[in-house]
Amino acid sequence: MNALATTIETPEEKAARLNEELRGKPAQEIIRVALREFGRRLTYVSSFGAESAAMLGLISEVDPEMPIVFIDPGMHFHQTLQYRDTLAAKLGLTDIRTSHPIKEEVKAVDPKGVLNKTDPDACCEVRKVRPLAPALEGFDAWITGRKRFHGGGRVRLPVVEFSEGRYKINPLIEWGAEDIQQYFVDRDLPRHPLVADGYPSIGCWPCTVRPIDPNDVRSGRWVGFKKEECGLHLERQDRPRVF
Repeated sequence: MNALATTIETPEEKAARLNEELRGKPAQEIIRVALREFGRRLTYVSSFGAESAAMLGLISEVDPEMPIVFIDPGMHFHQTLQYRDTLAAKLGLTDIRTSHPIKEEVKAVDPKGVLNKTDPDACCEVRKVRPLAPALEGFDAWITGRKRFHGGGRVRLPVVEFSEGRYKINPLIEWGAEDIQQYFVDRDLPRHPLVADGYPSIGCWPCTVRPIDPNDVRSGRWVGFKKEECGLHLERQDRPRVF
């Protein structure tokens, strides 16, 4: 065991130590170090979107038995559900766990399934963010697929964060669009079926269209609203209160 890891660290000190150790390291090494630090208390949270296969492929190289939490808000494109099954089989991923919305909460705040049209933040909160909390029970850290080139608040992402009582590991922050495409080619990874139809960023079907800005891959998400993220990575005080 790393000698430093045996000393008592605050979460912030641990994040700082890991950021120093992992500066400039390749994604596979970041994942290996995360496994060293957190073992079976590490998971990857995925929506199996347009770029998800890159991270899933890297994880399959390091540890195909790592738990994968699949967020299913009940509004995925049917192609996304098919893609999940295709990738899991191809990559040999053995532990995919699905996070579903709590039916009673959805019924209480979105009985007609149209909340996304008036309050997409609240819709994401009840369908994605709140269900993730029980799905992450038992985990000390989770891997994300966020990348700096996506823009917005992501441009300042570190490799390791500590937020809401857990560490977040971001192995792909330095990858660009070209790196992702090359990895798909090198690993012969299947593409999400909607990518060929002009969707470079894919979320729920009511809130995903083709990009309105060709230079911003996420500009087809939540069009018409001042919204950049689904809320999974927002601090509690910055999220809408639906209950």
